[in-house]
Amino acid sequence: MSAPETSQRTIHPTAVVDPRAELGAVTVGPFAVVGPGVALHDGVTLDAHTVVYGPTTLGEGTRVHAFACIGGDPQDLKYDGEQTALAIGRNNTFREYVTVNRGTVGGGGTTEIGDDNLFMACSHVAHDCKIGSGCIVANSVGIAGHVVIQDRAVLGGLSAVHQFARIGRCAMIGGGAMVAQDVPPFTVAQGDRARLFGLNIIGLRRAGFDPTAIEKLRGAYRDLFGKGAPLRIAIERVRASDGDIPEVAELLGFLSGSSRGVCRAAGQDPAQD
Repeated sequence: MSAPETSQRTIHPTAVVDPRAELGAVTVGPFAVVGPGVALHDGVTLDAHTVVYGPTTLGEGTRVHAFACIGGDPQDLKYDGEQTALAIGRNNTFREYVTVNRGTVGGGGTTEIGDDNLFMACSHVAHDCKIGSGCIVANSVGIAGHVVIQDRAVLGGLSAVHQFARIGRCAMIGGGAMVAQDVPPFTVAQGDRARLFGLNIIGLRRAGFDPTAIEKLRGAYRDLFGKGAPLRIAIERVRASDGDIPEVAELLGFLSGSSRGVCRAAGQDPAQD
């Protein structure tokens, strides 16, 4: 059944829209499918052959390109049809063949995506992920369940992120990287298994970071990862010297909160931790 067309809403006659879906001023293209429990806010565009399952919310201005599947069941063997959800913010772009799964009861029930993110073709976001705003996820990136990705992170093409790993704010993941441990904010990680290759200087400048803050982060990075000290000891040293710098404090807080462990610097023995 298709929803009626109004002056503010355009539904192609071949689209299938469940009557229980909530639609604002949206555009739904040919052969798109909108399931029960879906809420499409004003300005949402679903291109031809897209599928959105519910319960899923798409925020204002979000666009879903052809053959993407949004809000599908979690790929979790423990999932048994429970009512879980996907919450997506404003102005996100999901390119062709992107898949995003709802959450699981064991993971809190909801997969969450913020605002202004770009998910390029064939990328995947698994159940219970928490993704911030302003992120770029390149072609064929695989993000496993329970992953946390903070604001303005960039994931290069064909990279993958292990379950429960975290990627910090303004981090850059190189193409093809296999991320098995947490990637600290403001850093660059690449390789299999991913290792750190310094600060994401270009990303920090583009994000408008103060040059003084960048220099403080340079020093903190050297002390944390460049001198061979056990990480727990290096954290305390940096906290004593520059812990009052907000960006450094954010970096230290991320490191201290790690449960999977943190990617080490390239060439460094992970056993040092």
